[in-house]
Amino acid sequence: MTTEAPATFDDLAGRLHRTLPELSRSHRLLAERVLADPEGVAFMTVSDLASAVGVNEATVVRFATAAGFKGFPELKRVCRERLREQAQLLRRFDSLEQRAGDAEGGLPRHAAELDAANIARTFARLDGGSWDATVRLLAEAPRIHVLGLRKCHAPAYLLGYLLRMVREEAETITGEAGSLADSLRRVREGDAFVAISIHRYSADTVRATEWASKRGARCVALTDNASSPLVPLVEQAFFVDAAGPSVLRSVTAFTALVQALVAGVAQVLGHEVRDTLLQDEALFDEFGVYEQRG
Repeated sequence: MTTEAPATFDDLAGRLHRTLPELSRSHRLLAERVLADPEGVAFMTVSDLASAVGVNEATVVRFATAAGFKGFPELKRVCRERLREQAQLLRRFDSLEQRAGDAEGGLPRHAAELDAANIARTFARLDGGSWDATVRLLAEAPRIHVLGLRKCHAPAYLLGYLLRMVREEAETITGEAGSLADSLRRVREGDAFVAISIHRYSADTVRATEWASKRGARCVALTDNASSPLVPLVEQAFFVDAAGPSVLRSVTAFTALVQALVAGVAQVLGHEVRDTLLQDEALFDEFGVYEQRG
């Protein structure tokens, strides 16, 4: 695969996702096991992993070398670092009450500082080419379908709502009352399909994105890191920081990114957006959508 060792598990996961279609069957099985269960691999021996996957020990060593490591112990090291990252969730939960009682600002201040850092890190990672391509896609695709379930429903709803303000044929897929498959029937070749999910990733979101990609839709992911199962399914992936002050993760940076994307779409569409908004305002006035007092 490469001669340069991945520095983190996310680096390793991104590399494995990119090369997965090119791997031999045995190396693909090993890659899938590492991606699915890094915590378990962190404590396996070469013999354990070989037995679990059904390959010989030499294949495990060759796989680690092909991934850029000097040997299997280095691969285990990045998996153990991943485990430590997950353990931080419990530490954050344990310290929640203490933070809430801090003298200076307490939990609200800490949450605000984390969200400011989340937004800054998210936007600092944006690639200009990927950004321009995504904005152009959202401006020009025949239809846009936005899917985010569970916690990610909020930024998905906002993205769909704002896109409908600046252009027609944009919808948020909710999957309510078992309607996910019904909504997916409307996805066509050439449509834009935006999937939003963070760890632990919604299985329905992943399956729907895979289906939309096979259907010929042009897929974009807003997710949290390169090891997300959405990454190999999409044309463009944006990584959004979601650190929160407790075990609960934040979607504030997702909201900021969604608003910036729609601002970009409005900029591309130019006067078309102005005409659309004027028509909307006339309709809102006719139906008395907004309270007039105050």
